[in-house]
Amino acid sequence: PAMSPAALLRALPLAALLLLGPARAVRQARRPNVVLILTDDQDVCLGGMTPLKKTNTLIAQMGITFVNAYVPSALCCPSRASILTGKYPHNHHVVNNTLEGNCSSKLWQKIQEPYTFPALLKAMCGYQTFFAGKYLNEYGAEDAGGVGHVPPGWSFWYALEKNSKYYNYTLSVNGKARRHGENYSVDYLTDVLANMSLDFLEYKSNFEPFFMMIATPAPHSPWTPAPQYTKSFQNVSAPRNSNFNIHGKNKHWLIRQAKTPMSNSSIQFLDDAYRKRWQTLLSVDDLIEKLVKKLEVNGELDNTYIFYTSDNGFHTGQFSLPIDKRQLYEFDIKVPLLVRGPGIKPNQTNKMLVANIDLGPTILDIAGYDLNKTQMDGMSLLPLLRGDKNVTWRSDFLVEYQGEGYNGSDPTCPGLGPGVTHCFPDCVCEDSYNNTYACVRTLSAAWDLQYCEFDDREVFVEVYNLTADPHQINNIAKTIDQEILEKMNYRLMMLQSCSGATCRTPGVFDPGYRFDPRLMFSNHGLRARRFSAQFL
Repeated sequence: PAMSPAALLRALPLAALLLLGPARAVRQARRPNVVLILTDDQDVCLGGMTPLKKTNTLIAQMGITFVNAYVPSALCCPSRASILTGKYPHNHHVVNNTLEGNCSSKLWQKIQEPYTFPALLKAMCGYQTFFAGKYLNEYGAEDAGGVGHVPPGWSFWYALEKNSKYYNYTLSVNGKARRHGENYSVDYLTDVLANMSLDFLEYKSNFEPFFMMIATPAPHSPWTPAPQYTKSFQNVSAPRNSNFNIHGKNKHWLIRQAKTPMSNSSIQFLDDAYRKRWQTLLSVDDLIEKLVKKLEVNGELDNTYIFYTSDNGFHTGQFSLPIDKRQLYEFDIKVPLLVRGPGIKPNQTNKMLVANIDLGPTILDIAGYDLNKTQMDGMSLLPLLRGDKNVTWRSDFLVEYQGEGYNGSDPTCPGLGPGVTHCFPDCVCEDSYNNTYACVRTLSAAWDLQYCEFDDREVFVEVYNLTADPHQINNIAKTIDQEILEKMNYRLMMLQSCSGATCRTPGVFDPGYRFDPRLMFSNHGLRARRFSAQFL
């Protein structure tokens, strides 16, 4: 029988062991490992991190919490595409969760997948790479190669077919379909991901650095908790903050159509969903604990960066919208971002404006890759992680979304006309084809501002001063200084057509900002039409 590594070492003569010495020193000085944990639909504004006590202890308290971390599109597929490519949606062209919206489509596979940061890590940096969990919502679709398609850049591939589930799902195991049932001990997806991750750490090569991406189903619907957690948080309900169950007056039509006050059944439904979301996160907390312990036992924890984040936020009753994401407000676009790793001091918070387009550049930077060779729109967070002094940073970023919707009416809500989708029984709809918008989210020394334009018949504009109005109740588009509006409109156009370095130019309130009013579009029709032309 083959000898174990320990027995092999015992059998080697001393001279051979001395020869091994320098190699071991080289191995310990090698490039850091990276682990990225990505949850699904986990908010930060409404208490989404509260259940994760172990994660807080093992990652946040041992590293840095970014308190202003955002996504450029508050929906799973565009957001995940932004993480993988380091690009805004108008540059990776994934605009919603449908194949038609380029989610895991043949076009995405051909044009974007070969240049994702994991592909570069594997091909150019010599990393072994491991993926487990939900990839993109349409991954595994027959029209796009089925589960046989393994994207370039992954040494080990355990990807969920389609959207998040906890039981009764199919995994692509390196391109081969593996069906799972509903037996908790062998099928509960969050635990399966934990076990596959531990197996990878046990059996991987010790001669190359590794990158792991673990994408949990939690806390996405159908919110199925592990059996031991079904009784947790019995007295918890969704937060009743100042924008809960109020009418979204002065907002675009999709928000105005929500029924206020919400029905008792809607409130009961969203409270139940909120509780179950927290219950599902307890299994993520267990996964983090197992992972950190395994890295520690392996002697690899001190040389491993661990990132924890979500693909988008979530709302439960804000502006009388029962539950979903995909809106422009803080609760949907803001996400947790915690990082620990070599050179990161413990128990820090950072207030810089960061976005998920920064994750790819950061991880490539950690691996020693020259970021000038990429086409990424984001910035490396490494100077912030190291605590470098006098770092020049962004003061704004772009939020953009192209609404989902169909030509036909929703059969349950014919009165709302064509184009709406994700409707609740009382005909409150969470999306529509003209829920298409773009925003500049600004966070500078003097301003905490959001400026948004809609591509709808009203060419609707929403502006919020979050210093005075953190819950975005009062749209100040009609009262804010006209010069600021013009500058924001111009900045928005710049960002909507930016690529790479031009996405990182000074914002409206930065010292280096240049504004030429002659370049303004005065024609509203022109201004609205640029959405569809540039988005797709």
